[in-house]
Amino acid sequence: MKLVPLGDRVVLKQLVAEETTKSGIVLPGQSKEKPQQAEIIAIGPGGMANGKEVELLVKAGQTVIYSKYSGTDVEVDDETYIIVKQSDILAIVE
Repeated sequence: MKLVPLGDRVVLKQLVAEETTKSGIVLPGQSKEKPQQAEIIAIGPGGMANGKEVELLVKAGQTVIYSKYSGTDVEVDDETYIIVKQSDILAIVE
């Protein structure tokens, strides 16, 4: 199955959380926080929002940082994805 987002929606796949810090300390499972970085899997066609045309500035394959409490979690073929609006994406990681 393939997810095709509508409007200015973007499908993200969350990146795996680091299990050790840079200094080598191993983090237990409960103390790990969900990372806010994700890879863009698919983007919608854009559209109109509040009477203005929305141009999508992101592309599939980019790594982005998104708002902590945004989006909708969706499970497809045993994979979890997050669908967010483009405005919930805060930055592109280069």
